[in-house]
Amino acid sequence: MKKLLALLLALLMLGCCAFAEDASTGDSSGDSAGDSAGASSGESAGVPAVEAKSEGVMTYAEYAAAALDAEVVIECYVQATQSWWDNKITVYAADQEGAYFLYELACSQEDAAKLVPGAKIKVTGYKGAWADEVEVMDATFEFVEGGINYIAEPVDLTAVLGTDELINFQNQLAIFKGMTVKAIEFKNGEPGDDIYVTLTLGEAEYSFCVERYLTGPETEVYAAVSALQAGDVVDVTGFVYWYYGVNTHITAVAAAQ
Repeated sequence: MKKLLALLLALLMLGCCAFAEDASTGDSSGDSAGDSAGASSGESAGVPAVEAKSEGVMTYAEYAAAALDAEVVIECYVQATQSWWDNKITVYAADQEGAYFLYELACSQEDAAKLVPGAKIKVTGYKGAWADEVEVMDATFEFVEGGINYIAEPVDLTAVLGTDELINFQNQLAIFKGMTVKAIEFKNGEPGDDIYVTLTLGEAEYSFCVERYLTGPETEVYAAVSALQAGDVVDVTGFVYWYYGVNTHITAVAAAQ
């Protein structure tokens, strides 16, 4: 009788353990699947996923490694544009791995109106360089429907300003904090054209620019930069353009925080 009772108790415990293990496995796999889906979509972190490139399209690493004058095919997201003219438009673009400067894309005025921040495009052109600025030139594009609309957040590059590392962030949207205004100079000597801005960080000087075709006299940033005085300490946001060295195209300026 004792042996029979012990056997029954053992069988009961075995069944309970098996049920507990199944429940634990089910809960765990469910959480893992949910976390994995959230991580891949980026929704849980509020960050868009890195979309796979279409067939025949370069990754950013492949684009960066391509030789000058080589044909390149990329997919990217519009971040900003310069003024359209003569069926051409210059675009600041990015994906989640890097950024691109698309110089004078062939573009109708109708399509130019659709090149809003976040729009995804496929670009075919040639990798070139002018005054050390690496860009895509002689290019055409088409809109890519569906998918996400990606707009980059500025990356804080204050710590790498003045280092060789900065070139790795060419064309990305960046913020530089705690910069001191040394001089403001208007191209042609008066407001209405580009503004050349000399900023310092420590003992070093850096050239920034308000590009009138990007942020013209009618924009808030143009007015804000025009009003700066020597000695002002500011945080500056812009695209890390190159003109024989870093020459960031300013998109926002504010008193240093």
